[in-house]
Amino acid sequence: MLRRPKPTDSEADLLREQEHFLTSGAPSAASVVRRPDKRRGEAGEGEGRSGENEGSQRDVVTIEDLPDQLPSLTPAPPKKSRFKASRVTFEDEDAEERLDRHDTHISAVLSRIVERDTSSTPISLPAFTGMAFPKVLHRSETSNQAPLSSAGGKKSIFARQIAAQKLKECKTTLHSLSEAAPTPETTMDTDQCDAAEPAAVSGPRLVSGQGLQGPDSSGETMRIHMENQAKLQAMSQSEILEEQKKLLFQLDPRLVDFVRSRKAQSVPSFPSPSKHPKDKSGTEDPPVQDVSRESGSCSAAVLCQKPQEVEMEGEEEELSAPPPAVTEEDLPVKPQKEWVHMDKLEPDKLEWLRDLPEPRRKGTKKAMQARFDFAGTLIPPTEDLPTHLGLHHHGEEPERAGYSLQELFLLSRSQIIQQRTLSLSTLANILSKACAGEYVSVLKGSVTSTLLDAGLLFLLRFALDDSVEGVMSAAVHALKALLVCAEDEECLDCTFSWFRGLASFPLLPSAQEEEDEEDEGLDESMKETAKEKEERKSDHEVARQDAVKGLLKMKLLPRLRYILEVVRPTPRVVQDVLEILTRIARHSSSSATQVLDCPRLMETVMSEFLPTSWSPSSQSIYGLPLSSAMKLLRVLATSGRHACARLLNSLGASERLSHLLSAEPNELLLEPTESLRITTEAYRLWAVAAGYGQACKLYIDLYPALVTALQSVHRLPPASDPLLPLQLQRFLALLSLLTQVTHTAGCHQELQAGMVSSSGEECPPPPPVSWGHVTGLQTSLMGHLKGFIKNLDDPLQKDGSLTLIPVYLVYLEAYYHQLSRQNCFKPVETLQELELLTSDVLLPLMSHSVVQGLIKNLKSSSVVCNAQAIPLGPETTNNLPGLACMGWRNRPGLVAPSSPFPLLTGLGLLLETITGIHKGLSSKFTGLLLSEPVTGYLRSCSQATPSLSHTKAWLLRHEHHLLYLLLRLAHRLVPLDSEIAKHASLYHQVALVVLPWLLPGSEYLAHELLSTIVFSKDFISEGHSGGPEAVELGELKLHEETQKDTSPSLQTVGALLREACVQLPSIRGCFLTHLAHLESSVIVSRDAHLGRNPWIKSHLLPELTGPILPSDWPFLPLLSLYEQSGVSDGGGLAVEELPQGALQAVTHCLQWLLLLEVWREEALKVVLPVAKFARLSCVFLCSSDLFLERPVQRLTWGLFRLLTRSTKLDSLDLNVPPPGLASFQDLYSALVSQYEAVSFGDRLFGCWVLLPLQRRYSTTMRLAVFGEHVGMLRSLGVTLEQLSIPLERFTSPPEDSLPLLRLYFRSLVTGTLKRSWCPVLYVAALSHVNSFIFSQDAAAQEVETARHSMLRKIYYLTDEVLRSHLLLFRLPQHHLQLSFDMYEQLPPIRAKRLERVLGLQESSVDKGD
Repeated sequence: MLRRPKPTDSEADLLREQEHFLTSGAPSAASVVRRPDKRRGEAGEGEGRSGENEGSQRDVVTIEDLPDQLPSLTPAPPKKSRFKASRVTFEDEDAEERLDRHDTHISAVLSRIVERDTSSTPISLPAFTGMAFPKVLHRSETSNQAPLSSAGGKKSIFARQIAAQKLKECKTTLHSLSEAAPTPETTMDTDQCDAAEPAAVSGPRLVSGQGLQGPDSSGETMRIHMENQAKLQAMSQSEILEEQKKLLFQLDPRLVDFVRSRKAQSVPSFPSPSKHPKDKSGTEDPPVQDVSRESGSCSAAVLCQKPQEVEMEGEEEELSAPPPAVTEEDLPVKPQKEWVHMDKLEPDKLEWLRDLPEPRRKGTKKAMQARFDFAGTLIPPTEDLPTHLGLHHHGEEPERAGYSLQELFLLSRSQIIQQRTLSLSTLANILSKACAGEYVSVLKGSVTSTLLDAGLLFLLRFALDDSVEGVMSAAVHALKALLVCAEDEECLDCTFSWFRGLASFPLLPSAQEEEDEEDEGLDESMKETAKEKEERKSDHEVARQDAVKGLLKMKLLPRLRYILEVVRPTPRVVQDVLEILTRIARHSSSSATQVLDCPRLMETVMSEFLPTSWSPSSQSIYGLPLSSAMKLLRVLATSGRHACARLLNSLGASERLSHLLSAEPNELLLEPTESLRITTEAYRLWAVAAGYGQACKLYIDLYPALVTALQSVHRLPPASDPLLPLQLQRFLALLSLLTQVTHTAGCHQELQAGMVSSSGEECPPPPPVSWGHVTGLQTSLMGHLKGFIKNLDDPLQKDGSLTLIPVYLVYLEAYYHQLSRQNCFKPVETLQELELLTSDVLLPLMSHSVVQGLIKNLKSSSVVCNAQAIPLGPETTNNLPGLACMGWRNRPGLVAPSSPFPLLTGLGLLLETITGIHKGLSSKFTGLLLSEPVTGYLRSCSQATPSLSHTKAWLLRHEHHLLYLLLRLAHRLVPLDSEIAKHASLYHQVALVVLPWLLPGSEYLAHELLSTIVFSKDFISEGHSGGPEAVELGELKLHEETQKDTSPSLQTVGALLREACVQLPSIRGCFLTHLAHLESSVIVSRDAHLGRNPWIKSHLLPELTGPILPSDWPFLPLLSLYEQSGVSDGGGLAVEELPQGALQAVTHCLQWLLLLEVWREEALKVVLPVAKFARLSCVFLCSSDLFLERPVQRLTWGLFRLLTRSTKLDSLDLNVPPPGLASFQDLYSALVSQYEAVSFGDRLFGCWVLLPLQRRYSTTMRLAVFGEHVGMLRSLGVTLEQLSIPLERFTSPPEDSLPLLRLYFRSLVTGTLKRSWCPVLYVAALSHVNSFIFSQDAAAQEVETARHSMLRKIYYLTDEVLRSHLLLFRLPQHHLQLSFDMYEQLPPIRAKRLERVLGLQESSVDKGD
């Protein structure tokens, strides 16, 4: 039978059904008639043709007879009627007969009419009025009119009067019927009462008999109805109720509702006199919407009745009854009968005339929609606010004040300007409070992500195009609240003067790799580039991944330029626009370039908000310099040296700097706060430019102004002055500028020599400032520093001094670092100067009580040690990353005022430099490393596992600087001080932990740690303090306890460790060689950290894609060799010749892993045991004979023993996919294939293959061995002593996989698995089969059948040894010769089971006979 096509059918399914239809020969459901062509005069002769001919005529186009020239169109072909052509006429035919044949008389239609049976239809005669004509109708007589039905529509007054008269007649008739046959208690409102006391109704309510054929259909309907009534009367009340419950339970609720609606429509219910007295009909009647219905029929009318309220189940009743509908009595103004169109009340509209319901009671557990007031404050659902606040509206919850996000979105598209403005302003306030974290504890989820998912970006972008300035201004404010977090910007400004504080990560979303199916299988040249894919995406797709990039794609920058240039909005809007542009510039270097390239945007900013001359004006900020505009320039300059050069030269930023910084802040004709802010930003912009080696000519020109500004540091305002923080920030920016200029001047000599000696190589030009231009400042700055250290004793000046001292230390580090590279360097004088610096400045500073108290906050301020306590920024979304700095001033943290990190970082930088110049000073700073806060901090860091995100990366970078500097100081002191040497293992542990934490931009730090500390013998103190010997003793003790015989080829781990310690320099060279691909990044990072400013390309750090090194970097040589080997088509690895030096690299890698596994186990805790096992498997997969080399064999045996220690076996979970692999089963399949191909029965490789076959791991691997690779069992001769894994891990618990048990049994019975070939798996298979056949557990029929079958086959085995092993196996015992214990004879319960199974077989055989 042919089936109908389904919507889910594919094209192949439809073609298959078509083929089936054509081959079946079934007739078509529709016939195709070919229409004749009027132009050719063809008749419909195609109708008589077959379907095939017609199809071929229609589908095949032939052009064989097409003439070379077009035929003439004059005269035109005659037109013929298609109907006339279909008629056949004869000349001798009678016209009258033809007319009778074609003309259809009306009798043919009337003969088919069948009249409807009206025998059972009641007939009502009209009432006699005694009047010749109807009475004239007056409007005052509205009481006589019938009420207007909701379903009847509008009717004239006369029609309503006639309907009322018919209604009156029908009431009279029905009243007489009720008196003649009274049926008490039949008008109850519930179905239970109707069922309990059935009434003899005149006719059926549901069955009408219209579908019955025949003249007596109505009689048949009545007979059915009378039978039903008789059955109901014969049943008791309880039986009726029970049957009714059954019906209600079985029927569809919608069908039950339909039946009840038919009952309500067809049978009127009369109100009981006791419940509805006539004199109280006005108050007892139902609400207005339940008025009576009218019927269009003249024979019946529907009476006013109370609707039947029926509940399907009593349990479904709501806890709180709905409020009663509005009645006429509830109205504040009573409608009069003479009022037009007030005869029908509309409850939905009149609901607003009643009082508001009370708010929800407290203690409810049901979640409610969040509602906000106009300030963005969340309104609790229980709060009852007055209505005059304007927060109540005609929404879903009229009793609750406030607006939901959905309602605000709706208002933002309103046609009323005030509503659009109000909604956008409210959204802006909500976003601001969400960014501040005010909704974290009271709302589920993120408000910002909810709004972004709802399309907030597009809403704001549309609103920016509004022609009304108020709406546009509100949209700008909302966009600023979405993109810009004021606390994030404050934190970044606060850390600008720290070491490398002017550098920052781009605020790009985390990279998400998207697999493009369209590019699969294409060549690299045919694939789309990233730019082409980006252009092909829609605005919604781009905005969903990156909000800033989506705004740029929606042409946000030209619109902001138009607002600034043409609209010229209020000062607040201008500030918001500039902050939005700053946030876009922080996004990435490409976004900053788009800001610079936007036509007339930067020209407008420079001319209007950074003019070269201005006069004070209070009307507008146009024509006045703004600090936010200068900050925008600074952030743009951070994106790259070319952008900075464009700002300085093409846009005139250099001229603005000279105008703003040549005078004192109080001489700028600006407000005091604004003048301090703009000069601070000007110094910062200059510092960024000097960080590229640019704008140094300006330093020479403004040198007097800079000296004057430095001298004013002694005139700081008192602590109570509100301008003090701004003054301090200005001095910090000035010192940062001098630090960068000093670095640039220090490179002048090198660049000058390079330019003279270079032969065609590119070299930056030497800067105009030389070393002689900056040497004069050091003396005065040194005096400032000594003064601030003395001020630490003054409680009023302590905070200001602690703020400025770190920046002075960073400046001194830059000065002495560059001084040692100059030709004018005088070692003797410099060493004496450094000794004075140490004794007069550094030691008093370190020993000061204020500094010591600050150092105690080291652990509490750390991001690494408090990874869980740092808030992750609940309002930071994936497509709009932020720094999550909410409340940073009021909680401990890296940037908090109580943080010791800036001071210790500056001190560590200076100590690193001066101890490099004067190595004799190193021993004077041992107290810093030995102090309890520092030691405790390092100990906590060695055990921490911080996570990586934008919210932590910018802080972690500064903490990594301090950790690196502390380790560098330890590197100098460990060989010199015995007390420091006692903590060498701690420092080494910290170095190993920090290494995989380092972020992009810190490649130089990673290189230095690898070159100095990580592979240093001084820091692996166990290697020269009896460490290998202790390991040997531990192994000896373990051997005595277990009494195991180790493999002859296995040397002790102690000897291997001793050899690894000797090879540490070679191991370091091996790893540095495999990290050579990072060389270019290391050079860029080195230039930034050493202050080689002319070589720096950008202060924007690389994109934050993850740490520099993977967490499993110690396995890197192994993984590199595995990737070079390649995979063949067969699934195994191609057997190729190893690269030169591969054996040595693998040996060094294994030596390093062995050393870490024994002495630095905490450093590898981030690598899962399954990942260790998977990466060590590369030893066997890299080549066909690498694992057979003696050094590799020895080291891999040692690592295998360490991985399979009793304390480590439980943590080795092979069911978890290793990082980088889809599943461990895929890796194991490759291992087994490689074993079969190249192992030659190697015991080490055999142990590696046996380890995943433990009972607790996946059955898939055991099925692979005993199914697809059963041949390898002959060569898997690993003994229990060599395996070093308890045999119980292979035999317990009993196997429950029936396919695997059958494979076990087959391999044993067929001789594939023998004890002499594979003793471990032989015992495991014996144990599982024995447990299975003698199991007493209830099981399915299939399992029982398999048990009986195996037991019978075992009993009749001819191999007596195997038969006794299978039947008498007891427990695995590794110390016995057979490795398992046996019963002397079958226990009684097992013997009975065997007899029963054999007896069943014999009885079945007898029955068969």
